[in-house]
Amino acid sequence: MTRRRRVIGRAIGALLAGAVLASTASGCAPEPDSLRPPPTDAASATPTPTATPVAIADFPFGPSTSTTPLPSDCKSILTDGILETLADIPLNAPGMGGGIRPDSSRVCVWADPGASRTSLVTVVGYSPEREARDALYLLGVDDGYLCYEPDEGLRCEKNGTDDLGLSQGRTVYWRDGVAIDTQYSNLAPQGYTAAIVAKIWG
Repeated sequence: MTRRRRVIGRAIGALLAGAVLASTASGCAPEPDSLRPPPTDAASATPTPTATPVAIADFPFGPSTSTTPLPSDCKSILTDGILETLADIPLNAPGMGGGIRPDSSRVCVWADPGASRTSLVTVVGYSPEREARDALYLLGVDDGYLCYEPDEGLRCEKNGTDDLGLSQGRTVYWRDGVAIDTQYSNLAPQGYTAAIVAKIWG
């Protein structure tokens, strides 16, 4: 082999090696953008409040002899003033336990799913006289409720505070085979039960 051929051969070899290295660098290395994590939507990552049904104490609702029709909905049993007081509180939010029970009693839940310590629950429905009177008697004797007879009906009520010092209580009113059972926590509009009595019986 002549000197001229050896020089040309070395030059060709160097060019081929450089091409291989360039191909490797451009074809196998990942693109910088492909290493970045996908963007996260901050709004979708925010947890939403979980609705938990408000606990409701038992009372003997069921078929009874009565001349009083039940209200058609929850707002129709309240005065305009009380409805204005409750204007910013959700009524029967999904999952909170409001609605109509199989025994036809109406369950009205004023509560925000995100505020577990604040609620106002009223159950209005038929309640047989003997069972209702027995239940009211036990509330007065065993549970320390104040019971009296206003507006041709029977009423038992008890008020207090919870472990955080927030107001809580319960008022049960019975008349003509219909019971109005209201339980509240940190939400008690003045004259609430009296307004319902006036709306139902006039």
